[in-house]
Amino acid sequence: MEMHQLRYFVAVARLGNFTRAAEHCNVAQPSLSQQIRKLETSLDETLVHRLPGGKSVLTPAGELLYKRACRILSEVKAAEEELVDRRGVVSGQVRVGAIPTIAPFLLADAIYAFGQDYPDVTLVVQEMTTERLLEMLDRSELDFAVLSPPLDGGPWNTRELGVEPLYLAANRDNALLGKEAVSLGDIRDEDFILMSEGHCLTDQVERFCNRADFRPRVRFMSAQVETLKSLIRAGVGVSLLPAMAMDLNPHPEDMLRYASFTDPQPKRSVVFAWRPEFTLSQASVVFQDYLKKAFVARAERGKALIKHAIS
Repeated sequence: MEMHQLRYFVAVARLGNFTRAAEHCNVAQPSLSQQIRKLETSLDETLVHRLPGGKSVLTPAGELLYKRACRILSEVKAAEEELVDRRGVVSGQVRVGAIPTIAPFLLADAIYAFGQDYPDVTLVVQEMTTERLLEMLDRSELDFAVLSPPLDGGPWNTRELGVEPLYLAANRDNALLGKEAVSLGDIRDEDFILMSEGHCLTDQVERFCNRADFRPRVRFMSAQVETLKSLIRAGVGVSLLPAMAMDLNPHPEDMLRYASFTDPQPKRSVVFAWRPEFTLSQASVVFQDYLKKAFVARAERGKALIKHAIS
């Protein structure tokens, strides 16, 4: 069993296609296929079912090897990065995941600033649901993820990025926006627009509503925050959105408005999460610091705008 064989095997497992795996590994497909067969011969196991069109599916033996292969490659990567870190050089690759209610609003500023200061570091970003990101962390496909608890599975190492309030988001003609502050009970009879099932924000909103002894009447669900906001602008329903998702430069004629809640104000925590046995590279730690700075800066800009954003 050789390292390049494991890399090829993991690429085939992740991409489900020999041609795409060969392109990803910058190797000719016949060579990749040959190395996979050599790996199978050395283990005396069939690891991959070859399907027409270059497609592939892992066998039960392949499934067993896949998770360990990911861990092995991750450990090799960590060892290489630790040696680089000893030289005080911030370089290499950082694989980071973020949920859809964070990625569009936080990553861009941090990535730009980080890239200006550390051009030798390659950032690979994945935007997915919490469940999917935790699966990727468990398979060592990510260095760390930016999530909002609770986090299933684990155990996980976490570092708090910050805490942010949730606001009522509604069409500006909604009568609730005339109040100085809204209680959760006030929105009992509203139609709700929430993120699709599997998104942690939906679970959080439902828990907040349950505390007020009602279940939200969900009219629409969307996988994208911007689509959700567009539906609110159209007057289809209301939602609870994190401060991070507020428009920092709202147009005066925008139909989307926000209202704060009475105490206890709904809030969500945002954390970095990674596997406890995984040692973060210096580049990962530094990029976390840039994300933290971006989070704080956005929060400050939000506070300055909230007087105008809330009716």
